[in-house]
Amino acid sequence: MKKTVLVFGLISGVISAGMMLVTMPFTEHIGYDRALIVGYTNIVLSFLLVYFGIRSYRDNLGGGEINFARAFGVGILITLISCAIYVVSWEIVYFGFKHVSMDHYYAHMIDKVRASGASDAVIAAKVQEINHTRRMYENPLINSLMTFIEPFPVGLVITLLSAAILRKKKPDQQTVHSPVAAA
Repeated sequence: MKKTVLVFGLISGVISAGMMLVTMPFTEHIGYDRALIVGYTNIVLSFLLVYFGIRSYRDNLGGGEINFARAFGVGILITLISCAIYVVSWEIVYFGFKHVSMDHYYAHMIDKVRASGASDAVIAAKVQEINHTRRMYENPLINSLMTFIEPFPVGLVITLLSAAILRKKKPDQQTVHSPVAAA
């Protein structure tokens, strides 16, 4: 099981981190709302490896059968490895290179609040909230946890669906009727 989980988790993590790195330079050009859609699409695509990892385990190590609990276990481990790679990649990018990009994102959020036509009190409260989030993001532990929360729910849903779809038991020998027994 370790090899299957590691191989598929690493591939999934490399795909999600790689696609994040490839698409980040275009974030400001396509707009933050579209970038969010592109980002989550990339995450979903990378987590397709969960399905293939569970199927590989079932077919190669499980003798063609796997119950829901085992399938979930394999899938969630693949998800956790993938998420860990995603988080480490983001931490390197954020603290090493992308502060400028995040500064642009926070400025965009503040401009969006100001353009909403809300009252000055609502705008001030929202700006204060955005600045608080910005300060929290400077703590590597909080930054890591917030980054982990991005892909994990997607991986969890895909793990649950894959485990449900791929569970497979061998036919019970007692329920198989032979023509000889019927005579």
